[in-house]
Amino acid sequence: MSHWSVSYVDGSFIEPTLTGSLAGECVTNAPWIVYDVVLNDPDGVVATDLVSLVFTDGTNTETIELGTLVDGKLSGKALWPGATVAEDGVTPTGWPGWAFVDGEWVVTDENFAWTRDLTEVTLVVNPELTVDLAYPAVTLDCAPPSTGSGTGNASTTATSTAATGLAATGFDGGPIGIVAALLAVAGLALLAVTWVRRRRA
Repeated sequence: MSHWSVSYVDGSFIEPTLTGSLAGECVTNAPWIVYDVVLNDPDGVVATDLVSLVFTDGTNTETIELGTLVDGKLSGKALWPGATVAEDGVTPTGWPGWAFVDGEWVVTDENFAWTRDLTEVTLVVNPELTVDLAYPAVTLDCAPPSTGSGTGNASTTATSTAATGLAATGFDGGPIGIVAALLAVAGLALLAVTWVRRRRA
């Protein structure tokens, strides 16, 4: 709901209007919201330049501050609620409705899972605007890599598994293994000598 107070003469006041577009996009496997907001306020009656994006399903509510308008305009992108990225600002480390548990990515009702079912959200400056927005399709391009893999602890687990696999391809039997190998070679040599003697006899 819009709230402002203004005095005007002869109907010269022009009510401010808000327009904008939103799109859910996967960028490097992370869900982002790309936004473009324009406020038309000819009489300068809007008291704030802050733009917020409100998600609600009637029970849960989450508000993201997108930034401040510059000359009545604001555009950019923001992470979807529940999504996280590494310090590089690109590599995904979390997804809404997913949790990394015991070395595996699993579906959960937590971590803003409810936002993935929304079809519209509200842009708020003053006035407000309801805009269509849908979570990017859950594909291999916008979800945890696979069960049992991922980022953070998952990457460490994958590295450890790979290291174990490489070790298994070499010889790592220790002193007992070496002795056993020498005994096996000696046994073969003895059998060969015995066979040769029998042939000569």
